[in-house]
Amino acid sequence: MVSRRTAKMVAMGVLVAGALVAESKKEFHFTVGPKAGVSVMNPYGSISVRPSTNNMVVVNAVLHSDKVEVDNSQTGNRVDIQSHLLAGADAESGRVDYEVLVPSDASVTLHSSTGSLHAEKLHGDVSLEGPGATVDVRDVSDAHVHVKTMNGTVTLNNIRNGHVEVDSLSGEVTLTGVNGPLVQVVSTSGRINYIGDFGNSGEYRLTSHSGDIEATIPEWTSADVVAHSVRGEVHDDIPLQPKTHTWFPVDKGRAFAGTMGRVAVSSTVVLRTFSGKIHLRKRSEKQ
Repeated sequence: MVSRRTAKMVAMGVLVAGALVAESKKEFHFTVGPKAGVSVMNPYGSISVRPSTNNMVVVNAVLHSDKVEVDNSQTGNRVDIQSHLLAGADAESGRVDYEVLVPSDASVTLHSSTGSLHAEKLHGDVSLEGPGATVDVRDVSDAHVHVKTMNGTVTLNNIRNGHVEVDSLSGEVTLTGVNGPLVQVVSTSGRINYIGDFGNSGEYRLTSHSGDIEATIPEWTSADVVAHSVRGEVHDDIPLQPKTHTWFPVDKGRAFAGTMGRVAVSSTVVLRTFSGKIHLRKRSEKQ
């Protein structure tokens, strides 16, 4: 006679075995030409994109159950990948984790509602979007980088000569070594951190309604800086040459405006918040 404990263990083993069987891996290969377009739409799960060594797009997908499928298609020089949820799928059973290799000059569009989004070492345009997705982009050059999220954290690292736009509701945004013709971050309540030198002759606009803004820069930076907080505080640790004409009253503790370095090759920097704090800090030798 089978004991109740033994029956329970057998039942648990069946469930575990079923879960193992349900998880599966899929791999897809596509041959593309220069400057291909790759789109990955994933309701639940992570997406990571890295450069390939040839003209192939390689998609490795881990499906967490049989409640989801991967639809894939290629039209000319464009590859589309999409997670297809089946009846009864939820955030766990509908999860797919993607690892994607693309030619480094490919333009990629990534979307995930809850998973992490990661792209690195590309020089094609990168667009990442997800309400709760955490975003990490690094080592990208000569490209447009567009990020849109609600409460996920955003980390951009070593983005060179980029056209960067970040739109966030409440997630923290950190930019390290990011420069280019345009670097713009707009947040409702999230904190914005900038660590770098503002490049040469670019436009940098960091705006948050109630979040704090902190910019940490080397003393040799060349920039034309304007900082304004309506109800918060502003602090400047780097001596600036005052500007005589501004579009707002320069109120000590609430606003400052000035230039540093070689004005002829300086960038334009605008730091604005309604009720948050703004701090322009000098980077130490160890940073």
